[in-house]
Order: sequence, then structure tokens, then C-alpha cells
Amino acid sequence: MPEVVKPQPTLELVAARAGVSRATVSRVVNGSPKVKAEVVKSVNAAIAEMNYVPNRAARSLANGRTNSIALVIPENTAKFFADPYFASVIQGAAMYLSQTEITLTLLIATESDPAKTSRYLRGGNVDGALILSHHSNDRSYTELAGSLPMVFGGRPMSREPGTVYLVDVDNIAAARTATRVILESGRTHIATIAGPQNMSAGLDRLRGWGEALAAAGLASDLLEYGDFTPQGGETAMKALLDRGEPIDGIFIASAQMAFGALKVLQARGISVPGDISIATVDNDSYAQNASPPLTTIDQPAERQGAVMAEVLVRLIAGESVPERTIIDTTLVKRGSH
Repeated sequence: MPEVVKPQPTLELVAARAGVSRATVSRVVNGSPKVKAEVVKSVNAAIAEMNYVPNRAARSLANGRTNSIALVIPENTAKFFADPYFASVIQGAAMYLSQTEITLTLLIATESDPAKTSRYLRGGNVDGALILSHHSNDRSYTELAGSLPMVFGGRPMSREPGTVYLVDVDNIAAARTATRVILESGRTHIATIAGPQNMSAGLDRLRGWGEALAAAGLASDLLEYGDFTPQGGETAMKALLDRGEPIDGIFIASAQMAFGALKVLQARGISVPGDISIATVDNDSYAQNASPPLTTIDQPAERQGAVMAEVLVRLIAGESVPERTIIDTTLVKRGSH
């Protein structure tokens, strides 16, 4: 005999089973507070008994929401896949959202058409957006902040009128703490490899290094810039050494750059920490697998992603949230200082 296919449960069938109207079932499914508790209990029992799954598309039309948010990475694809920070933030956001009905859409913003992502966000495809790795020459996302709920991972470099919500670490304090670790080891000629100056993390970590040296009465002119990549660290380290000035300590603004700098020091026969003490930021695989392992500031990227998602969900729900949420960091001492 052919298999009998049971009809898919519908809103009408659930209503009949619960002994209420279709409109009442719809109100319960959409979380309306206007339904009596005993009716909600009866409807939910019918939903469970019949294994009814609400039509999300219909619900979205009813409440004006997509139940989807975007996580935007305004970087090229190569940098996205090479940087473990992004993966950790995504993991944190995804884990938080797994407890909700909201889905996460990842958007790696294209370099050839940066407005493409903005058009997508403006088009009603998502209820809000998380923005990572924001650069000063890109105003498209801060301009959107007034019309779409948005949360930035790190302080946006461009500011438009209106409220901007961000989740970040105190990068100035992180750099200050890392530089003090080097100072405490007795070093007095302390350089830095700073990050990009079109990003708030690059600016703030440079400032923290300078403040720590100023407090110790030391000069802050041993400076080169990198791009938060191992290759950038190699290039900057070579430039510092080629100056021919004494260096016995160096604060490097990211573990990836520190990893690259170590390769140059090893190639030139300079020992770490014997000749040069190093401290950095990011407790990722680069910091942990370097030789020697790097003393660093652990900024919990997974936690940052979870908090960003939480703040955005609350914004979408119309709740009041603080404009700035600062995540605690931790000093991790290893063998490089």
C-alpha cells in the first residue's frame, strides 16, 4: 500500500485543536501580551502535540522583521581568512544567536564596490548589523547608523550625527600595560611597531605606548608602522634595526606583527628576551606558537562577539543599552619579556 502522507499542520489545524480562533493562535505565535495565560498554555500544548512550525516568512511580514542580522567585515578576503580575530568574534556572535530565532549573515565587504554592502543593508534584508574592522576612509556604515540598528566592534573612525553603539576593549590601557611589563624588566630603549593609523586600535595602542614611556621619562621616537599582519611586522622590524639605534625592548601592536618581527630578529641573531624584550596584544595562535611564546594582552574576541550580538538584539527589541561597552582584558606573561 502507498504510504499515507500526513498533512502538514497549519495555523487553522492548531486553532481547531486548541479550540480557539486562527487569530488567537497567530497572536500566541508572535508573542502578543494580549492573550490570557491559560489560552497561551492551551495553544502551546496544541503546537507541541502537532509539531507545528510557524512560517517564519509570514511572521516576518506580520511583525516587519527578517529575524536576520549581518556581521560585516570591511576587509579583503585574504586578510579575513588569515586573521584568527575575525573567526573568534564570529564564533561568539553565532553562539549567542543560537539561543534565539535570529540567523547570522556574514558579509565580507567587497573592495571594488564598497557601496554594495551598504545597498544590501539598506534594502531591508536584515534587522541590524555588526561592523568589525572599521577604517577612517569608510563612512558608509556610520552614515547608516541612524536608520538601521548597528553595533561596532571597536570605535568607528568616522562619526556622523546620532548615536553610535560600540563594544571594544580599552586599547590605550592594554598598550600601556604591555609597555610597563617591558619597563619592569629594566629596559630603557623601547621601540614600537604601531598598527594602521586609520583604525582606532592602531591609534589607541600607539598612544598607550607613548603614555607609558612618558610616565617613565623616556623618549618615544623609536617608531615604525605596520598593518597588523606578519609581513607588516617583518618590514617594520627591519626598518627599526636598520636605524642603527639601540633597542632593548619593543611593544608590538598585534601578535601577528610580533610573529613577523621575531623572524627578523632570529635571522639577525638577536635573542628574545636576552637582547630585546617583547610584549604585544592578542592571545591568539600567533602569540601562543611563537618562539619564544609572546607576553601579551588577551582581548577576549569571542566574548566581544557575544556581547556585540546581545547589544544588537536588545537594540532591535527597542531596549535601552549603553553606547559604549568595554570588555576586560588580561595580561598573559610568557617568555618574550
